[in-house]
Amino acid sequence: MTLQLHNTLTGKKEPFRPLDTSQVRIYACGPTVYDRIHVGNARPLVVFDVLVRLLRHHFNQVTYVRNITDLDDKINARAAEEGTTIDQLCQSTIASFHEDAAALGVLPPDIEPRATHHIDQMIAMIGQLIARGHAYEAGGHVLFSVPSQPNYGQLSGRSRDEQIAGARVEVAPYKQDPADFVLWKPSTGKQPGWDSPWGVGRPGWHIECSAMSAEYLGQVFDIHAGGLDLVFPHHENEMAQSCAAHGTEVMAGYWLHNGYVTVEGEKMSKSLGNFVTVADSLQDYAGEVVRYALLSAHYRAPLDYAGARLAEAETALDRLYAAAGKTAGKTAGKGAPDAGFLAALADDLNTPQALSVLHGLARQANKGDSEAAARLQASAALLGLLEGRQEGNKTLPDGLSEAEIEQQIEARSVARKAGDFAVADAIRDALAEKGIELTDSPQGTGWRNRRK
Repeated sequence: MTLQLHNTLTGKKEPFRPLDTSQVRIYACGPTVYDRIHVGNARPLVVFDVLVRLLRHHFNQVTYVRNITDLDDKINARAAEEGTTIDQLCQSTIASFHEDAAALGVLPPDIEPRATHHIDQMIAMIGQLIARGHAYEAGGHVLFSVPSQPNYGQLSGRSRDEQIAGARVEVAPYKQDPADFVLWKPSTGKQPGWDSPWGVGRPGWHIECSAMSAEYLGQVFDIHAGGLDLVFPHHENEMAQSCAAHGTEVMAGYWLHNGYVTVEGEKMSKSLGNFVTVADSLQDYAGEVVRYALLSAHYRAPLDYAGARLAEAETALDRLYAAAGKTAGKTAGKGAPDAGFLAALADDLNTPQALSVLHGLARQANKGDSEAAARLQASAALLGLLEGRQEGNKTLPDGLSEAEIEQQIEARSVARKAGDFAVADAIRDALAEKGIELTDSPQGTGWRNRRK
């Protein structure tokens, strides 16, 4: 079965052929650690975690690098705002990031480089760019010369005018070209700074990922991944400076980008009051529910993070756990991922179709098919699901048991099928009085405790 991936560089879906089948190499842009991650940040974490799990199923060795940006003007501003040091802010934010990622079932990368630990590599790469005629020093800065790289713009497909407008680059008299971008900039006494051939300063954002990916994956590697918002200018600039520094035609063979996340149909914004962090979501839902919701749409499509999607994800997971549990003890170590499930993931990570296959296996397991249950568990593991229920908000009110709630849900279902909606509504209302909210979806009826 050949894995097909949509390559942003070519604009089409292509068979995945690694440079070396004995070691697949993948780099994904990680967080800038000035605040807790929001659900938009969480989507690439989950999506590319699934990609890595799938790659490890097909290949013997996969090296996954996901960086931490601990050097950025937003970090400097937040530290000043909170009256703390940059190091203290980064340390606490990295710790909370790891907590949130773990709650979502995201496996740690093989290598998690921090930008501040790789300044020497960045200085060396900038020196290479200057030596090759792709960068110049001016006004205490070092800038990349965009006109020196004829293929600049090929990743994003932007025209010259769009490049200048979209980059929102600083208008500065020392620039040779309006599109040129900063590789190194001077630091004041209050800003982080390192000695360099161009004076005390700090690197620009784009050079960080170029230096770290080259350090651990080589000058050319297999997959570079990130959110759609990074295509331009970040990934465009990364590719330009990496190819220019190393004299290569490409930086990575495949570029993967996940789509945007909205909240209740609106772009996330603190001013709109719909800015949802992962920590916010974990107040009401288990991390596995959030993970399921993030996988319920194709990774390249937009995803609306709405209450209905989360409720449906919770109900769907309840059904999968119930089906897997019906043959508990009979399936351990016996299952392999389902062929239809693998085919769905091999088609450019089609997780909605893969989830549909899981529910088909669940229906078979509910009929006592232990082999289907084994395939269900093995398949779900590739999505990072059914690896151990986290009850989250399933804490029960006094005087109720989960079995009693399920019995009431079953009685309500029987009443609805018989057309006795008065009885069905009475059951719903009685549970609601005790703080149990029922959620109906195509997968069945789930419940949530609203009195935590």
